[in-house]
Amino acid sequence: MTPRTAEARAVERANQAFYDAVENSDLDALESVVLDGPLAESVAVVHPGWPVLRGRREVMRSFALIMANTDYIQFFLTDVEVGVDGDAAVVTCTENILTGGPAEDDGSAGSLVGGLVVATNVFRRTADGWRLWVHHGSPVLAEEDDETEEAEHEE
Repeated sequence: MTPRTAEARAVERANQAFYDAVENSDLDALESVVLDGPLAESVAVVHPGWPVLRGRREVMRSFALIMANTDYIQFFLTDVEVGVDGDAAVVTCTENILTGGPAEDDGSAGSLVGGLVVATNVFRRTADGWRLWVHHGSPVLAEEDDETEEAEHEE
């Protein structure tokens, strides 16, 4: 195993720790993943449909709000690509997201909704390991159905 491969794996573990923290509504775990220290004010996040939020405090506040208002969320990551260059790393992936509302009165699961978001996560190497510096998620618009595509090709 080359050092680059080892670093890429370490970044992928940090990326997974980020998603695990959000899935589990674990703000303490998220605190340990997000960059702090001298670069804390340069931390940024763009949640789908939101404006850019800057500074570690605002970013953590946004995740706290999301966690407090989300009954269930699960991420299935696909198309994960990791690039490492020195003390910076970029992860691109597709977030296949499953979210749900509150449980029904009879205790059964609430309604579930799926969605796709493409994400870019930038990590910075620190003395404590790789930390999330920037997260940017953009929703994937629904693909056209086959009939629409066929009609366009016939024109």
